[in-house]
Amino acid sequence: MTDIVDELQWRGLIALSTDEDALRKAFADGPVTFYCGFDPTAPSLHLGNLVQILTMRRIQQAGNRPLGLVGGATGLIGDPKPNSERTLNSPEVVAEWVGRLRAQIAPLLDFEGPNAAVMVNNLDWTQGLSAIEFLRDIGKHFRVNKMIAKEAVSRRLNSDAGISYTEFSYQILQGMDFLELYRRHGCTLQTGGSDQWGNLTSGTDLIHRVDPEAVVHALGTPLITKADGTKFGKTESGTIWLDAEMTTPYAFYQFWLNADDRDVSKFLRIFSFRSHEEIEELEKQTEERPQARAAQRALAEELTTLVHGADQTAAVTAASKALFGQGELAELDERTLAAALSEVPHVQVAELAPVVDLFAEVGLVASKSAARRTVKEGGAYVNNAKVPAEDAVPAKEDLLHGRWLVLRRGKKNLAAVEVTGG
Repeated sequence: MTDIVDELQWRGLIALSTDEDALRKAFADGPVTFYCGFDPTAPSLHLGNLVQILTMRRIQQAGNRPLGLVGGATGLIGDPKPNSERTLNSPEVVAEWVGRLRAQIAPLLDFEGPNAAVMVNNLDWTQGLSAIEFLRDIGKHFRVNKMIAKEAVSRRLNSDAGISYTEFSYQILQGMDFLELYRRHGCTLQTGGSDQWGNLTSGTDLIHRVDPEAVVHALGTPLITKADGTKFGKTESGTIWLDAEMTTPYAFYQFWLNADDRDVSKFLRIFSFRSHEEIEELEKQTEERPQARAAQRALAEELTTLVHGADQTAAVTAASKALFGQGELAELDERTLAAALSEVPHVQVAELAPVVDLFAEVGLVASKSAARRTVKEGGAYVNNAKVPAEDAVPAKEDLLHGRWLVLRRGKKNLAAVEVTGG
């Protein structure tokens, strides 16, 4: 890769830059030590954070050195939300979440070789700092009029909630992070989302005040929008997390598989590590044969493997196929099957009942008479086996892992029944 700036531009990953020509020169003269920060305000990172981690991965692959900062100090405060104050978590909770986030970031960066990544924690340089030292050494370099003008602060000042001094000071802490990493590691670039631009430039401004000769940069990636107007990284069931306990690998895979054709080209460029030629070929296939969903499948497999590993990807792709009659449901492990069935309409029943009753209860059909019609027409399936008669009743032996029945009407309409009785 000869020019990482061109690469990031082609992928739509540059929304803002302090000086793009100067940054291009810095990369050419490289290597550049750069950082991106992640605050432990939740026990897991999410898809928005994944944009930043994978951008770091790209820049590292171009021969530069990443610092992954998980904010044990800034996580105690949290950057200003648009409309309200954050709930402050205890130091013990934040410390636990720091460990969890570090474990999610680490596999996605390379910690060996001449440009090995380094994980850092801003609690290391803040916990021993007194309030007087902070105000004298750092606070004196910030001008309140400029701090008030930052978008995140301005929004809150004009809201009913207002803003506390604690959250107002967040940008000073993030600025100090850049200064400390500049001093300790020779870090000259900070990356982050464009919604963090005010915080990013707080760091460059602080370094310039402390060291007027310093050449440092900030790079902001765009906020990702979806064609249908819904928020990226959200589904009806909530946020898509990187933690497998919070968002199952199956649900993670399905998020990418269900991407809108209008969005998949953008997602490929931002998230995939395939070559330009491979991505352009997938874009062409989407345009010519959208029903094949080749781009969505490629993206789902690549991202699920990257985040959850090849074994989990194999399990969820097998489940995805088996649910629609292209594999053996009985061969799926219990956890993967449970995750898959949680994504389709499902009901719990105390005991087994006639198939027509189950079809109606789970909502695959409007009524029992409609269920009988479906069976008669040959469109009703239980565990991928065609229902032979209108009065059929599943046997206890039919229950997958002793709990579930997978119901299907036609080729695509799925539901599940969980039998809770003994």
